[in-house]
This record gives sequence, C-alpha cells and structure tokens, in this order.
Amino acid sequence: MPRSHDSYYVTTPIYYVNDKPHLGHAYTTIAADVVARWHRLNGRRVHFLTGVDEHGQKVLEAAGRRGISPQDHVDAMVAPYQALWQRLGIAYDDFIRTTEARHVAVVQAALQRLKDQGDLYEAVYEGWYSTAAERFWTEKDLVDGKCPDTGQPVEWVQEKNWFFRMSRYADQLRLFMAEHPDFVQPESRRNEVLGYLKKDVADLCISRPAARMSWGVPFPWDATFVTYVWFDALLNYVSALGYRPDGDSGPLFADFWPADHHLVGKDILTTHAVYWSTMLFALGLSPARCLYAHGWWTVEGQKMSKSLGNVVDPNLLVDEYGAEPLRYFVLREIPFGYDGDFSHRAFMERTNADLSNDLGNLLHRASSMSEKWLQGRVGALDEPREADRALQALADRAVATYGRELEALQFHKAFEALWELVRAGNKYIDTEQPWALNRQGDTARLAGVLRRCLEIVRVAATLLQPVMPAKARQLADQLALPAGALALPGCARLELLTEGATLPSPSPVFPRLEELPARVQALLQAATAAPPAAPAPPAPAKETPVSTPTPAASTPAAAEETPLISIDDFSKVQLRTGRILEATRHPDADRLLVFKVDVGESVPRQIVAGIASRFDPAVLVGQQVVVVANLKPVKLRGVESQGMLLAAGGKDVRGLVSVSEPLPPGTIVR
Repeated sequence: MPRSHDSYYVTTPIYYVNDKPHLGHAYTTIAADVVARWHRLNGRRVHFLTGVDEHGQKVLEAAGRRGISPQDHVDAMVAPYQALWQRLGIAYDDFIRTTEARHVAVVQAALQRLKDQGDLYEAVYEGWYSTAAERFWTEKDLVDGKCPDTGQPVEWVQEKNWFFRMSRYADQLRLFMAEHPDFVQPESRRNEVLGYLKKDVADLCISRPAARMSWGVPFPWDATFVTYVWFDALLNYVSALGYRPDGDSGPLFADFWPADHHLVGKDILTTHAVYWSTMLFALGLSPARCLYAHGWWTVEGQKMSKSLGNVVDPNLLVDEYGAEPLRYFVLREIPFGYDGDFSHRAFMERTNADLSNDLGNLLHRASSMSEKWLQGRVGALDEPREADRALQALADRAVATYGRELEALQFHKAFEALWELVRAGNKYIDTEQPWALNRQGDTARLAGVLRRCLEIVRVAATLLQPVMPAKARQLADQLALPAGALALPGCARLELLTEGATLPSPSPVFPRLEELPARVQALLQAATAAPPAAPAPPAPAKETPVSTPTPAASTPAAAEETPLISIDDFSKVQLRTGRILEATRHPDADRLLVFKVDVGESVPRQIVAGIASRFDPAVLVGQQVVVVANLKPVKLRGVESQGMLLAAGGKDVRGLVSVSEPLPPGTIVR
C-alpha cells in the first residue's frame, strides 16, 4: 500500500556508544530535528528516529576493561547521548537501542527469512580483520599493512561464517539508482556509490563466531554465531516502526516506510547505500527515498583530535553560547553535504552579524521607534507605495524559497533567502527614514513603515521556529503575539500583526558576543600548545585545494607581519564590481568553482575560485562581487581564470567581498 503524502519519516544514524557524543553527532541530529519540526509546522504527521548502536567487539572489549557486563557498559554510555539531545532541544519521536527486545526480534526474524529463501549461505572465510573497524579487508585494501579506515593493525583470520548474497541484488540496486537519481545526495556522494557499483559487488559476511565475539544478536538457528554489527544495526530503521519480516507489520510501518530521509555522515555512505539497500531488496522492501550523506567538521582549521574535540564538545558549546545559536550556526555556516570548519571566532562573527546586527537590530529599531513615537503600539498600515509592494514581493519569495530549500536540506540557502528579507527590512528603514517622517508629522506613513518592519520580524520568527523555537517565541513576545500565533500558512503577508496591540519595552533577544568566553580561550590555548600532529600525506592532485587569495586579517599580529606598500603599489591593482552570471563546479577539481562574471565588458570574464567547500554554486548566481580585473590570466587545473574574486576569511573563506549598494558591473572600486 503506498504511503500517505501527509507523513514524513526522517532518521539519523544510530550512534555507536563506545565514546561520548561529539560535534558530528550533534550536527546530524540537529539537521534531522530541524527538518522534522518544519514538517510538523506544515501539519504533516512526522516520525523522527534516532538512537544508539550497542553491539560489537569494541563494546565487548571496553566492558571487559571496566570489569562490567556489556549491557551495564552500554546502559552507562547511552545516558550522555540522551542528555545532550535534551539540552539541544532534539524532539525525536523514538529513540532506539539495538539491545532492545523489539529490535533483536526483527534481526532474528530477518535472518531466518533470508536463510529460508536462500539468501544466506555458510562458507569458510579467510582474510585480514580489523577489530577497530569491525570488518574484513582484502590485501589490496590495506594501507601500509593496516586498516584503511582506522590506521590500526589487522590480523589474519580464517573461520567459518554466514554470508548474505549481496551480489544477487547488485543489478537491482544499479537499476534503482538509475531510476531514482535523487536517491543518494549530494551529487558527489551519488557518484561515489555509482563508482562502487561499477565493480563486482561481493557477498557480505554477516556473522561472527560467538567464541571470538559474543556480544551480538545470536543467529536463531545456531547460537554459536552472532550477527555482524552492521547487518544488525541497519535494521533499526524498520524495527523501530514495528516491521515484521513475516508480513505482520504494524500500522506505523505502513504509515512511514520508506523513509523520506536517512541522514548519515559520509564515512558510512557505502554501508547505507549498498549493504542496506540490498538487504531491503532481499526482504521485499523499497529503500529510503533519499539517503543524504553530509561532510565532516574540522576544528579551527585542523583535523579533529582529542584536545580539539574538547574545544568543540557540544556540551561546552551549549554552556557558553546556548543551544539555539549553535543549532543555527552549524546549519547556516556550510552547505549541508560538504565538509566545514568550526571556528569559535567564526561562530561569534556569524551570530553577531546575522542574529544581533541584522535580525536583532531590525526588531530593536522598529520597536523602539514605535515605543517613542507611536505610544508603544503596533501601527496601522498606510496605503502601500512602490517600496512597500517591493518589500511584500520579497517576503513572498523568501517564504517560498525558505520552505523549498529547507525541505531539500539546503539549510544555508533557506537562511540566505530569509536574511535577504531581514536585510531589506533594515535598508527599508534607512531609505524611508522614520525619524524624518516623525519630524514632518506624517504619522500615517510613520506607522505604516514601522509596522512593515515589525511584520518582517514576525515572518522571521515564524520561519525560525524549527531552528530556534525558544528564540522564535521571544521574538513573538516582543511583537505582542500570543502563543500559537506564529502560524505558517499565509505568514508572508506583511499585515498579520494586531493593529493597536501594546508592545513590550524592547529587550535584546540576541545579545552580542564581544569576546570569546574565558573557558573557550583557555581550551584553545591548551589545544594549540599541544604537540602538533604528524602532517597528513599530501592529497592527490585532484583534491589539491586552490584557495581564493584574500586580504590579510585586520588584527595587530597580521599588521606586524604584513609588509607595507605604497599608494603607487596599490594603484596598480584595478578593482571593479561584477555580477555573477553563471557558476558551475570545475570539471577536474573538487575545491574549485568556475564563474562567468559581468564586469562591464562586452564579454563576461571567466574566473576560477577555490571556494567550493564554502558555497553551493547555485547560491552565488546574481550576486554582486568585487573582482581584481587586471590580474594576468592563469590556468587552474586546465581552466583559464581571467581575474580574481575578493573573499574574506583567509584560507577558510567566510564570504565574498561586495559593496553596500547595487552598482553597474564594471564600476571602479577604490
């Protein structure tokens, strides 16, 4: 029976409980929570599943070192995950643990069904086994004789095991991916899976002898074997819905399978795209509608280490900054699906710029002027003028774009659409000049202008509910809106506030961060004082990043280290405004984007910039930029670049340099 269109099912991976939760765990779970809240706001029936994976050899060994049972070990290890999700405001519908009876029963029933239909067979296996990764490797997979995933030693193992005929379903998966081009996202991850499927797909070893590794789900017909942790764990997505391989599944399964979104990290893409999909085919089920694999976070420009992990411990971030600014930052800062860097300074800059300066300032300006000149009440709307109609059209576009992009998990595009409206609200104040209207005694126009600015804050509060529910409620309180008033239908109309309602005295919803918290500074100093990690081997040529050169940071240290130049030197550099007409990915370099930029000449310039890790090319089309126009052309990975885009942020690009007013392409910048 086909699923209802009004239901939505999203899952995170189930996190392995052998360590405390880190920023990557929080990132995935925040993303799932935001999209689940959005669909609930739209009136859909939502099921949001998260949980933990509690079986496997590493758990068994850790419990042994502690001198306790594996069950006692996982009971203790699961608590920090549940506590962190509560602190982060994660509103999941179900939290599954793979040691629960409801899950174990489904794993055993699935094993029995696959055996009965001839999809499992017993054979002797010999090969290199990694305890750290809990998987077998072939000789050609090893890197310097060690596990390619963990870098840890491997051991030669020869033993009898049970195998799943994964190869039997490889062609079905190839066909499914051809017919469902959006099944694996983003496109780069889809290409990875397609590359994997170009090779012969081997059968999958799905058992471990209990004599060697006893902590797992026993095989129903032979208790001398337990289930391979990945075969066991993947079934959580259906066991949590009451799926029964015998066909007697519950109503939850009928309502919500197949899942709309499986959210995973890119390191577990193959297990989900290949192992899980072929398992589902064997059980007569369809894969999820979309498997979305996101990237990894570095910390302060470096690969995560134990000391740097402390610097971005999610509990520390909640303590120092609050849960909701953190939720906003991790989804706003980088395109979902790409790698990103967490910098405390970047966090401070982003939250100050977006939340304090843009949205907070718009609220403060509109409400304080209403308090001063309109007796602290929501003003009446006047007859709309051209500027008002343009503002309404922008609000309509922003709301439509926000919903479309958020449902596609393009969180950064959704926020950019909303912030275009917020920034337009601040500019509207500057151009309409309420202070001048007050001096002129034009009370009707004054009331209409301030009312529309307050309406923009209401739109922002409505759309931000899935991301910052408590902050959205604070914004609503500042607008004198009762609980439940931030309804999504029709929210783009800049006329929904109650005329004459008494506004409270303005108070900051997003206080500025003037400096990094002392505890953060101490941890950063300790982390940077630690012995540096061994340098990573150079990446293959295709992966070599080519960064857009950027101006030096305006810090005292930078000033001391930067050689001074004369005005004559600077005058040699010709800067012009440009407008991006086209933006595409470089055909042979993952970090590069190729642009067509109008700089006021008869033919657009082609410019190559190393900013693909920071920007989705589609977001940049139409943006005004500043171009170094007299730079000697150079080829970057075979594509000619006829200039340079100015960007801010050093090697970790934070944004493209522009000017405050729209200007014709080719305008000289001085």
